[in-house]
Amino acid sequence: MKTNAVRCLESAGVAFETRDYEVDPDDLAAESVARKIGLPPEQVFKTLVARGDRTGVLFAVVPGDQQLDLKSLARLTGDRKCETVTLKEVQPLTGYIRGGVTAIAAKKDYPVFVDETIELFDQISISAGTRGTQILIAPADYIRVTRATVGAISTHPTRP
Repeated sequence: MKTNAVRCLESAGVAFETRDYEVDPDDLAAESVARKIGLPPEQVFKTLVARGDRTGVLFAVVPGDQQLDLKSLARLTGDRKCETVTLKEVQPLTGYIRGGVTAIAAKKDYPVFVDETIELFDQISISAGTRGTQILIAPADYIRVTRATVGAISTHPTRP
């Protein structure tokens, strides 16, 4: 299936591949997606929607095995504080549903901030804009296409 994100990459002449997987609506975690497509979770990047008090709506892209550090995101964006948007805001803002959010070909061209660990890999995986399909792409191409700012915006979740 060709999503808007796939069409956007094709029209930009960017090399990529897609990988489909079986969707479990009760488990949309990046770790599960990683297992299903055969990549380590740190190589599967999840796209979160946040709002800065100065920047407004933005995309924060972090490794699947980590969580977004809102204080670090605020420092990188120049905001005093950032918060993730509510789930009910995600689709109206981006055009994408939870588990299928991508910064490529979203409803609006929001600023993109990606965790610096993206540069550790030859290839990363991001959502293709729908549940059940991932795009495998070179980090440099992803950064260029999304005009992303790279910085330290993630942290390992604390285990109880």
